[in-house]
Amino acid sequence: MSKKINIIGGGLAGSEAALYLSKRGYKVNLFDIKSEKMSPAHHSTDYAEIVCSNSLKSEDITTASGVLKKELLALDSTLLKVAYDCRVPAGHALAIDRERFSHTITEMLKQDENITLYTRDVDYFEPDAITILATGPLTTENMCDALKEKIGSDFLYFYDAAAPIISADSIDYDKAFFATRYDKGDADYLNCAMDRDEYLAFYNELINAKTAELHEFEKKNIFESCMPIEIMAKRGMDSIRFGPLKPVGIKNPHKNERPYAVVQLRKENNSATMYNMVGFQTNLTFPEQKRVFRLIPGLENAEFLRYGVMHTNNFVNFPKCLDVYSRLKNDNNIFIAGQLSGVEGYVESIASGLYCAINVVNMIESKPLVKFSADTIIGALYNYLINADHEHFQPINANFGILNAIDERDKKKRNEMYYYRSIKEIEEYINKE
Repeated sequence: MSKKINIIGGGLAGSEAALYLSKRGYKVNLFDIKSEKMSPAHHSTDYAEIVCSNSLKSEDITTASGVLKKELLALDSTLLKVAYDCRVPAGHALAIDRERFSHTITEMLKQDENITLYTRDVDYFEPDAITILATGPLTTENMCDALKEKIGSDFLYFYDAAAPIISADSIDYDKAFFATRYDKGDADYLNCAMDRDEYLAFYNELINAKTAELHEFEKKNIFESCMPIEIMAKRGMDSIRFGPLKPVGIKNPHKNERPYAVVQLRKENNSATMYNMVGFQTNLTFPEQKRVFRLIPGLENAEFLRYGVMHTNNFVNFPKCLDVYSRLKNDNNIFIAGQLSGVEGYVESIASGLYCAINVVNMIESKPLVKFSADTIIGALYNYLINADHEHFQPINANFGILNAIDERDKKKRNEMYYYRSIKEIEEYINKE
């Protein structure tokens, strides 16, 4: 019980971890830079600030976000319980009063006798302490430097340029096809071919589509290393045909002809339940991505498991640097939680803070560390992160595509089966405790 525990970062993940550990009798030091200094994205001095939308997504059990919420409630998540207390009407979505939510969490942290709060920009890791680093997508330069010393600068990214991910079972394989250029090597890519008319229709919608509004602090650096597909397209009608959509060496077996342009999809996981749109990093709004990218032959009914994003973001290359328990491979006293670890989304950040806290307790008490299976959403998140391609690693949010698949054609029934299977495992874990 006397082991020193430091949590760096008072966002969703850090606050969840601190409150979970306190409930189990552990004393925690929680460090956060507010209100000494505010990051460009933050406006409140409260902990657990919700920066953008006030929606924590659907609570329907036939959605991945709904299943994750049920898992977290079963695992005794404080932040999710407070979120339900602070909810505002939003249909099947869990939307919250952001100010009330953050203020409530802040007061809980301040009044907790087991939690000592420090306002400080931390720039080192105490060697005799267990640390949960949860500093988020805008980690300070000082902490970035400290982390670089631990893992090397090659493994810490400073922007998030992710292409959309599509559910494999939503792709029309009567139009899409597996092939490699000039039939050389393994046909690892799924191809969506366009003729000239299809390409021009897609191109015109792409260059005129609505883009998301960037923060001022993002505009300076976001395009330095990675060009959005819509910006590239605006350079000329053939610019993307000579880039990510080049048709060279590809033949469309469905039409027995050479395509005018080709969109390639790459497997996102070993089970091939998810596909990444190669070269389609984008700053289009989510509704526009759905509308425009569904013009691509074979993707007319595409289910987007993750939309493309481009914004300033710090995150660790999880499969390169961390183990399945979210600890640094070269220092098991340091856990990484929240968006810095490679999870995307509010509830996912809460889940990662809880997951790290559970394993801190087990580590201190010399118990086996917990690893949930990919039959659960929380386990599937970490299964994806640890097994992701470290050469193309990008953050991920909760979706059914990362779960161990269930062979059921009816989508609603299959999703319900995912829920019941998940909760069964979580309950079995709780009962063992």
